[in-house]
Amino acid sequence: MDIYTSYPSNTYKRNGEHILISLTYLAKHTDENTGLGLMRELEQWRRYLNEMGIVSILVINDGYFIQNFQGPRPEVNKALSRIVSDYPQISPQVVEVKEIDECQWNGYLIRHLTTSVEDEEHTLKYFSAGHDFNPYMMSNAQIDGFLNAVFKDKKSQGSVR
Repeated sequence: MDIYTSYPSNTYKRNGEHILISLTYLAKHTDENTGLGLMRELEQWRRYLNEMGIVSILVINDGYFIQNFQGPRPEVNKALSRIVSDYPQISPQVVEVKEIDECQWNGYLIRHLTTSVEDEEHTLKYFSAGHDFNPYMMSNAQIDGFLNAVFKDKKSQGSVR
């Protein structure tokens, strides 16, 4: 019996739905997306990602943002495709894609960086490659460490599938 006949057709996943991935990208924050308009867009994205079964973390400041999606491979690819088509002005750069066993985050989490002492400690002292926060100057290891430090108390308590 081969693999195609050993599973009922409704449970065999042909598009990789059973494979979870983590995708991280960087982009430049544009001045046109600020204030109330930005808050509305972020809420729309929260609902969209929730419907898709994707968890996400987003770090944003006045110049840049870093976002990580985790979820089923086809859905994460759909979300990235939508970002590329809906927001061509931000020119997202994918910095890491990897398969994961379970989702690390719980829901849709956002952190807006300010000039506070705590934020400066995270961004400049430990993870930045220069005097100003610029994720384009950070290595993948620095980005991963930075995201884990910023959201250290927000990790999922179990697997999300």
